[in-house]
Amino acid sequence: MAGKKETVGLSVKKSEDVSTWYTELIQKAGLADYTDVSGCIVFRPYAYAIWEKIVKAVDDRIKGMGVKNAYFPLLIPEKLLKKEQAHVKGFSPEVAWVTHAGDSKLDERLAIRPTSETIMYENYRNWIRSWRDLPLKINQWNNVVRWEFKHPVPFLRTREFLWNEGHTVFATKEEAEKECLDILNMYDNVLKEYFALYGIKGKKTEKEKF
Repeated sequence: MAGKKETVGLSVKKSEDVSTWYTELIQKAGLADYTDVSGCIVFRPYAYAIWEKIVKAVDDRIKGMGVKNAYFPLLIPEKLLKKEQAHVKGFSPEVAWVTHAGDSKLDERLAIRPTSETIMYENYRNWIRSWRDLPLKINQWNNVVRWEFKHPVPFLRTREFLWNEGHTVFATKEEAEKECLDILNMYDNVLKEYFALYGIKGKKTEKEKF
């Protein structure tokens, strides 16, 4: 029975149509698939295996630097997100909100984690009573959701994505700045020595900050 012949390889060259080339590449390589929610993708086993290698490479290094892993909740009360108005202003268009549990409306909206500063620092204030409790060096591996954008691209810009976020506290500015550079250099080392990728170290512009 004659049917539509499936193209085994890629139908276009990267130089001709990079968008179609990239979409075909990740699908035919078995890396990702789409879902009915725009911007939320499936990490297929090959892709997730790559993520696991990234996690191990970074996790081994940060633990060697004295950082410990923890986990904080996915849902963040609106009052916490609003504590820092500048923080809310930057994230407001990207926040997805939970407003109902079943048919019941919640008394307070819950943000689906766009980042974890506000909920983490709420606990930090209870854990840090004096300089003797410092440094506090915590990292978490999690997922975050950032909703506001028009053109999702798998692995490059999606609404839900996997990452790690480190939140550390020190007794002095000098210690904090040193940790910042040490972590930056660690990421740079992973990119260059482990993945053979070239990264650019630098300071974000105001528009690039969240």
